[in-house]
Amino acid sequence: MAMSQILFLLILAGGLYLFVSERLRVDVTAMLILLALVLTRVIEPKQALSGFSSEPAIIIAAVFVISAGLAATGITERIGQWIGRMSGGNEWRTIAVVMPTVAVLAAFTHHVMVTAMLMPILLRHARQNGMPASRLLMPMALAASMGTTLTLVSAPAFLLADNMLQRGGGEGLGIFSITPIGIALVLFSMVYIQLMRWLLPRRSGEHGEGDYLRIDRYRTELLVMSGGRWATRTLAELKRAIGPEVHVIGWLRDHEERNDLGDASPLLGGDILLIEAGADELKSLHDDPGLDLYPIARFGAKANGEGEGEPQLVQAVVAPGSEFIGRSVRDLDFSRQFRAVIAGLWRRSGAAAARLIDTRLQEGDVLVLWGRPARFSELAAHHGFLMLVPFRGEGMRRLRAPLALLIMLVTIVCAATEWVDPPLAFLMGAVLMVVTRCVDLKRAYREIDVRIFVMIAGVIPLGIAMEKTGTAALLAGGLMHLVHDWSPLAILVMLFAAGALLTQPMSDAASTALLGPIALSLAHALHLPPTPFVVCTALGAVVAFITPIGHHGSLLILGPGQYKFSDFLRIGLPLTIMVAFVCAWMARWLWLGGPLLPLSH
Repeated sequence: MAMSQILFLLILAGGLYLFVSERLRVDVTAMLILLALVLTRVIEPKQALSGFSSEPAIIIAAVFVISAGLAATGITERIGQWIGRMSGGNEWRTIAVVMPTVAVLAAFTHHVMVTAMLMPILLRHARQNGMPASRLLMPMALAASMGTTLTLVSAPAFLLADNMLQRGGGEGLGIFSITPIGIALVLFSMVYIQLMRWLLPRRSGEHGEGDYLRIDRYRTELLVMSGGRWATRTLAELKRAIGPEVHVIGWLRDHEERNDLGDASPLLGGDILLIEAGADELKSLHDDPGLDLYPIARFGAKANGEGEGEPQLVQAVVAPGSEFIGRSVRDLDFSRQFRAVIAGLWRRSGAAAARLIDTRLQEGDVLVLWGRPARFSELAAHHGFLMLVPFRGEGMRRLRAPLALLIMLVTIVCAATEWVDPPLAFLMGAVLMVVTRCVDLKRAYREIDVRIFVMIAGVIPLGIAMEKTGTAALLAGGLMHLVHDWSPLAILVMLFAAGALLTQPMSDAASTALLGPIALSLAHALHLPPTPFVVCTALGAVVAFITPIGHHGSLLILGPGQYKFSDFLRIGLPLTIMVAFVCAWMARWLWLGGPLLPLSH
């Protein structure tokens, strides 16, 4: 064994130890591995940095932006509402609904995109229903991985396997050639997770920085603008547009409460709707050109005055012993005293007045304030407030939802048909999401998880080093000598296992590229069709659910689910072993004439 191979194996062993022990963050470990490979001259500096410009890294960054566009236009919210209705707040039903949904979506798109798109939905669903997020995110990531086997176009490894078979003189694979195997894997994994749910960890998961400051229901008032796009349209139309998270609790016309108006009644300019809404919905309503928050419309001119910066929303908490306690919003006259407007209010418990302006403040009330930044420094220093923090709401651009869907579909078609190279197709989709204003640029950059990007870019040089040092070829040659006289079923299982192990430090495409020729050679030596051997190799590289570094989708849920490295081993290793036999059995039935049922002949 050459010195370069020994050095590589030592670095690999040390990296795996750090990954498993979690003594350092996974992205820091990846960077240490990269530096060790360069300092020991196992790879060149250019090769070490190639991961940052690699296809997976570009696709990952673009996928985050595309997913942000889908979230900003309310598409992910709609899917989440459907999942919530179908699951009924029950854990096993949620998993039963999520897994097939995710699998079908992953069959025609990138599984990382599906994972990134649905992760915030499941985090919110878990929070609302009191479920540990870790009980939902891993089944979702597993379903996304298994869903890639439903079609040929979902994973680069299958496209590479098809190309190998054609170059070897075979017919290649059709788009649905592996679908029977994919259906079996999706169904098997769904049953496995339901039976083994007791192994899933119980951790609440992360909801992002500052989420502990996010509040589900603010009380506010909504003004229908005269001449705006909502004037003369019905309340039902408005509800469909703003989503079910906005609850209408009252309707004022000419400042008189009207109990005779309902969903079918037309809205008129000047109507005021008493509503409860979440942070995102409140920000969306404020940004809608046909609507405005009534307190801002009424008192905004008085509060705006002169000052630097654009008006913005912030949150303030009424402090214990505050002079504001017991006084109504009307009495305080915030617009004159502080040049700010109380645009909304959240109260943990206790009743509030029907009108926001008549509500008497209590200790712990959270106020949504609107004004210029220059005024907020004065408010922050006031002893009546416990703290002043940014408003965390993200405005929804629901009118652009059809455009965001179209961009996603065009991206998928371009990548799947290879009309445009997949990295460029995803990059194009990300740019279009920003250019068409489905998502603003600041949010697009914020949604890119730099930690995951660095992790992926740092792990990719491992595969380069394995190939350059000849370690991959050495391992592949040993495998060929080991299994050449085994039965076809045993060889199929072994090829799956080899792909499953090799895909942990390498990509699924690289693992298939390395082991595919060996699979072809074994098939020819046995005078058997090469298709099942190559397909099983690719399947092992694609669906092995052993460690979080084996698949980029697993990396996405690692932090939000508060998972440990060992969680994936405990859940994924037994599953991967059983999946290996399912794949080998199905491949033998499809291409070698073996029995479908174990007892049949």
